[in-house]
Amino acid sequence: MNMKRQESPWVYAGLVVLFGLAGFRMNLGAGPAGGSASPQDRQSGAAGPPFDLLLKGGHVIDPANKINAPHDVAISGGKIARVAPSIPASEAKRVVDVSGAYVTPGLVDLHTHFFVEDPGGWGIYPDVHTFPYGVTTVVDAGTAGWKNFEKFKTSIIDTARTRVLALLNIVSIGMDLEAEQDMGEMDARLTAGVVRKYPEIIVGIKTAHYRGPEWEALDRAFEAAEITGVPVMVDFRPTPERTYEDLLLKHMRPGDIHTHMFARHIPLLDENGKVNDYMRKARERGILFDVGHGAGSFWFRIGVPAMEQGFGPDSLGTDLHFRSRLIPVAEMTTTMSKFLNMGMELEEVILRATVIPARTIRRHELGNLSVGSVADVAVLQLNKGKFGFVDSGHAKMVGNRKLRCLLTVREGKIVWDVEGLSWPDWKDAGDYQVLE
Repeated sequence: MNMKRQESPWVYAGLVVLFGLAGFRMNLGAGPAGGSASPQDRQSGAAGPPFDLLLKGGHVIDPANKINAPHDVAISGGKIARVAPSIPASEAKRVVDVSGAYVTPGLVDLHTHFFVEDPGGWGIYPDVHTFPYGVTTVVDAGTAGWKNFEKFKTSIIDTARTRVLALLNIVSIGMDLEAEQDMGEMDARLTAGVVRKYPEIIVGIKTAHYRGPEWEALDRAFEAAEITGVPVMVDFRPTPERTYEDLLLKHMRPGDIHTHMFARHIPLLDENGKVNDYMRKARERGILFDVGHGAGSFWFRIGVPAMEQGFGPDSLGTDLHFRSRLIPVAEMTTTMSKFLNMGMELEEVILRATVIPARTIRRHELGNLSVGSVADVAVLQLNKGKFGFVDSGHAKMVGNRKLRCLLTVREGKIVWDVEGLSWPDWKDAGDYQVLE
């Protein structure tokens, strides 16, 4: 494996814009409970209970704590207990050898659709589409609105093992193409009321798919966001009356997110294939750009030139839903692999799948391996060879690197272990039925 860190022109650009360069540098060195910058000092001489789980021999990439080196990760009581170059196996009840793999914070997907009973038929159930890809936290991007959010909460959010957060749609019933054209279904105050009722779950407002000539649908989403103090994610299709430039420079606010940045209908590039100046101006004023891959919003012919010109995404939201799961395979490790093969270095990919989306939704406790943080962990294998990747136009890119998730830990519990890394060989398991 090539463990060498290589910087690109836009390493950490998204977080620098969002949080300020000085503050970002300060926060990277410390996380909850003092971070994991000097775990050896905290552990020396301390006689505590043994660790529950030890991930040993891996290469940790934890951008929030500036770790990109071989480290072991110890977990106790569902929390990160220690991160250090070497932790004795005798200190843990259970040791998993992850040599040759990368150990990262649990991945955070900023754009998904997991409300299975939504009126538009978009949703899929989270756990089977998250844990196999190292994802431990997802943000449902407006599949539900204020009228049906309670149903979404009881049927999915409260039952899934994945941490499911949500952007509440400004449309009362969420993602329904007919309702999304009806201004009568968009009530800022009723939307804000539900956001205020569930601040631990609802992290923003979503507006999408409106085709009218006026700005009112967006204005109502921003009104709800102003009432509640949360960001807005915008899915936007330009019209002659509503231009993309005006959206970014006149309507969106610092900290708001535009998704589907590499969609065919988004004028990210000018007629000469150059990144439009207003894109860079928008980033300078704090607008964040999410991939929002989905079934129709990721085109190599837009993404590759933009990346070559140093204009990459802040977050790698997959827009995973019923229609995007099969073709063009909009799950997290495949989406991350596409960016590896488009020129983004591995540490940057991890940054945009952990720290940036967590901080975009103002959940700073997520997306890191700081001591005391919840033990959400992904163990990723980076394979080298010849691999094909498909975009939304069903065109192919051939690359030489592909990520695969070997193991996922959610709150200290192993929830995905594709190769049985945490289990004994059957010949050594004795007279077994189901091993604990």
